[in-house]
Amino acid sequence: MSASNSVVIYGIKNCDTMKKARSWLEAHDVAHAFHDYKTAGIDRERLEAWVRELGWEKVLNRAGTTFRKLSDADKADLDADKAVKLMLEQPSMIKRPVLDLGDQRILGFKPEIYETAFAS
Repeated sequence: MSASNSVVIYGIKNCDTMKKARSWLEAHDVAHAFHDYKTAGIDRERLEAWVRELGWEKVLNRAGTTFRKLSDADKADLDADKAVKLMLEQPSMIKRPVLDLGDQRILGFKPEIYETAFAS
């Protein structure tokens, strides 16, 4: 399988799911870059594109500690704009990993979905 250099995995280094996804990519010789949005942040344009493509309801990680610690006011009346604002302020609220294949994004990690994405 020939891997494209355009593969970028977005997430946070210490996340267990991220570690599994990165291990899968390495085990399958998929060349990729890692973007840690805890240290490097995320730009509004990219985040808004993910929200348009995948839906803010999927991109916003409401199960995580960061989201659960928000005030009720911050959690109320969520929509795409408010979700993007919250995720820009605290990128750890973005579901991870986000695997950017150039022509599509894959949210989360499931080995069978990665297998399909990289099948040649």
